[in-house]
Amino acid sequence: MKKIISMSLVAISLLSTATSFSQEDKSKRPSPPATFIAGINGSEITINYSQPSVKGRTIGKEIAPYGKVWRTGANEATIFETTKDIKIEGKELKAGKYSLFTIPNENEWIVIFNSQPAQWGAFKYDESKDVLRVNVKPGKTKSSIEQMTFVQNGDKISLMWGDMQVDFGVQ
Repeated sequence: MKKIISMSLVAISLLSTATSFSQEDKSKRPSPPATFIAGINGSEITINYSQPSVKGRTIGKEIAPYGKVWRTGANEATIFETTKDIKIEGKELKAGKYSLFTIPNENEWIVIFNSQPAQWGAFKYDESKDVLRVNVKPGKTKSSIEQMTFVQNGDKISLMWGDMQVDFGVQ
């Protein structure tokens, strides 16, 4: 009888731990969640992401290392959703929901739209599920931006972080 009670207590403990993790307040994370929404050419574009902070680190080295697939944020993979077909840097992207990855490099970033939106980070990133890749040139921000953020600049979406600005055109 003691064994059954003991096993029941362990099961209840595990269940309550799992429940508390699933109900975590994501706003209390070191990289809090954020949402970017823009209307471009009749489409509503939404980007759901987590905002990592620079915290004195170097982009391309300690964070978002050059030459490696990056989740373009923190925690879960960044989600890019468009309500209508659009063009990114002149290449067609169908309406839908995608994970947004990048491969940062000093002189060029590769922006990747992947058909598998629900994933944690880039740990199970599968290149065969990419639906679009575009190459863009990074620029410099006017002032340093501690937390990564997305903004709209006319017909461009800009990832801004540290002293880096990565724009991609949307039509």
